[in-house]
Amino acid sequence: MERPVHSLSALFAQLGQPDDEKSIMQFIERHRPLADDVLLHEAPFWTPSQAAFLREAIACDADWADVADELNVELRARN
Repeated sequence: MERPVHSLSALFAQLGQPDDEKSIMQFIERHRPLADDVLLHEAPFWTPSQAAFLREAIACDADWADVADELNVELRARN
């Protein structure tokens, strides 16, 4: 059985964030770079429920894990 593939937009919608491309890019720009010693779900800008969702998605290698990893990479990029 194939794993569902979620987009970055779908992840933002799941997290209750604006999910259009412009809003996602603004969010990433506002919060990058995420320090190397901070796990994605430990970032101070998440609500407790958002952090729990991200922690579970990554820890359980859920179908959201790939896109959560994509967000993690984007937040750590230095411009």
